Amino acid sequence: MSVTPQQVLEVLRPVKDPELQRSLVELNMIRRVQVENGRVSFNLVLTTPACPLRQMIEEDCRQAVLQLPGVEQVEIVTTAETPQQKSLPQRQQIPGVRNIIAVASGKGGVGKSTVAVNLAVALAQAGARVGLLDADIYGPNDPMMLGVSHQRLVVADSPQGEVLTPAENYGVKLVSMAFLLTPSQPVIWRGPMLNGVIRQFLYQVQWGELDYLLVDLPPGTGDAQLTLAQAVPMAGAVIVTTPQKVAVADARRGLEMFRQLGVPVLGVIENMSYFIPPDAPEKRYTIFGEGGGVQLAETLGVPLLGQVPLELPVQWGGDSGQPVVVAHPELASAKVFREIAGKVAARVSVLALGA
Repeated sequence: MSVTPQQVLEVLRPVKDPELQRSLVELNMIRRVQVENGRVSFNLVLTTPACPLRQMIEEDCRQAVLQLPGVEQVEIVTTAETPQQKSLPQRQQIPGVRNIIAVASGKGGVGKSTVAVNLAVALAQAGARVGLLDADIYGPNDPMMLGVSHQRLVVADSPQGEVLTPAENYGVKLVSMAFLLTPSQPVIWRGPMLNGVIRQFLYQVQWGELDYLLVDLPPGTGDAQLTLAQAVPMAGAVIVTTPQKVAVADARRGLEMFRQLGVPVLGVIENMSYFIPPDAPEKRYTIFGEGGGVQLAETLGVPLLGQVPLELPVQWGGDSGQPVVVAHPELASAKVFREIAGKVAARVSVLALGA
């Protein structure tokens, strides 16, 4: 008795996406089922290229189909379609950009830009189409960290008027105020001018098709955060802190700000959780205290996305334009950044699909 495509779908129906907790079949993640001489093939369409549980989902599907009598071989072609963030009233979407994610902190000095750059590159390494908007207008550092300080934004004509062509490296498109300034030139602006340039970076840039646009915000709860939250529908915000109490207290204010503005909080990242000396990688030194990010996440009921160790190559990479996920992918910090990128992508999919 030959197996039919419908029978394949039925045995796959109990298999769930671990993050969404819904059937792969009901989510239309199983497509183009074909059966021929004991061989079953189908497409598995994940909700993000950065899915951290890809191998587990593939294996669950394979084992389910092999239970059918006469099936000897299962071939799975895995692709991804990132869901589009839902529209919101009085918010203007950016054409082609599926999800906008804020990377924020309550105070400066917690490594927020380092986190934003490494997350963007890690998502791109996983196959996602990624953009990075450096919204820290007064202290724009992302071009240096991404190794594109020598580039300049190109102005091009379009049916909508003049638009900027972003710089690009490591698969990440970037716009930043730094491209429009000399190295020592300060930005001495009041709020309305900052509001205008952020909107220009959102809407007058040739972003193209992006799965994720990360926005590296300045520290605090000021004009940039308010402008972003009121301008575009946001998939969510990531809050960066260090373990020490001062940073955690300010991070809590930043987190509560996004909640009041109706922006989902994807989770907390505890940066510089502990120091790993290069000559003794088995040791851990909690030089900024410990447990602050964990406590913040537990107290406010949001996920702890990860604890990033402090390693010297992270700092070297920021200064040299080679993020640690590129220059030293084997290090503990790089591995944690990749894990966090997968968790962020999964959280965005869960919220976008309403699971």
